[in-house]
Amino acid sequence: MATTEKPAVLIIGGLGYTGRFLAKYLHDNNLTSETRLVDKHLPELAWLAPEFKEACSRDKFMQADASREQSLQRIFDRENGKEFDYVFNCGGETRYSQEEEVYKMRSYGLSMVLGKEAARRKVKCFIESSTGMVYKPDEVPRKETDKLKPWSKLAKWKLTAEEDLAKIEGLNLLVMRMAHVYGAYTSKFLGTCLCMARVYQDLDKEMKFLWKDDLRQNTVHVEDVARAFWTGAEWFVKDPARKSPQIFNIVDHGNTSQGTIANLIPASFPGIKTGFHGTIISTFARLNMDSVVEDVNDETLDPWADLQKAAGIERTTPLSPFMEKELLRDTDLSLDGSLFEKETGFEYEHKQLTTQEIDNVIASYKAMGWWP
Repeated sequence: MATTEKPAVLIIGGLGYTGRFLAKYLHDNNLTSETRLVDKHLPELAWLAPEFKEACSRDKFMQADASREQSLQRIFDRENGKEFDYVFNCGGETRYSQEEEVYKMRSYGLSMVLGKEAARRKVKCFIESSTGMVYKPDEVPRKETDKLKPWSKLAKWKLTAEEDLAKIEGLNLLVMRMAHVYGAYTSKFLGTCLCMARVYQDLDKEMKFLWKDDLRQNTVHVEDVARAFWTGAEWFVKDPARKSPQIFNIVDHGNTSQGTIANLIPASFPGIKTGFHGTIISTFARLNMDSVVEDVNDETLDPWADLQKAAGIERTTPLSPFMEKELLRDTDLSLDGSLFEKETGFEYEHKQLTTQEIDNVIASYKAMGWWP
């Protein structure tokens, strides 16, 4: 008789941004027989909002460095002697502009150690969280089969991991290449942008973007990412003859560009003006990226600290207007996500970045006491 026991799930990087939302989605919808979250950091130090308390509770959590082979037995072994059905790798280095060695060890190394173990234990689906920055940039949305040419160090090592995971015999590999992920509590791409907007609003200065308004900065909401990861894993295991690896782009329908963001910001930041630097300054920036990034950060970091102080925010928060050089580049992040929707029937609930979505993000910062 066939059993219909719910899958047992292991989330590596379970307290990371994607990991915690995935854990919450699985918990809220009661989708698993067991969920184990593994992270190097303790829940108390992870800036977890109250609604993650149950999904990321201590009884589901294990503190371990999953890139170390000696940790694997503890991480993968279950009390009932069975194996995990799905392993989601949401771990690795997510900061930009780190040294190559950091990505090689923390991202690539982690993926390889986990992939080999998942293959050895015959895990039904190993889901590797990757990035849309692996494609040769173009404003025309990139399909999964398009030319690859990673344009950040993070993406370079993510792609190397993708390629080498695909060579592991017996690994049931599903790769998810994502646009800029945003949502409540985000501190990355959109978070940086909103912090900058808050500073320029306070300084009563125009917030000017480099390059052009149609530079693609495609986005996807973290709640959709969590749902997509689960949908992908369930789809993968339905067909035992499924070839590995399967690769999908995960991106909303908004075709978000710099212009989109520049147009949305004034509604959430009354009084602010947004615009674009002309060609001359953008050309100068292309040739003098280091000094331009330094100037941008000099202009915003002290005023941001002043704003926080004035608001009585004394403890550190994950938010900062600090702009990474790798993110200021004149490169399109433009993805075509139609294959995933067609194959799995997935539908996005957050179809595009809107003023409401931005207001929701800011409201989440305020609820945590992060927002000046």
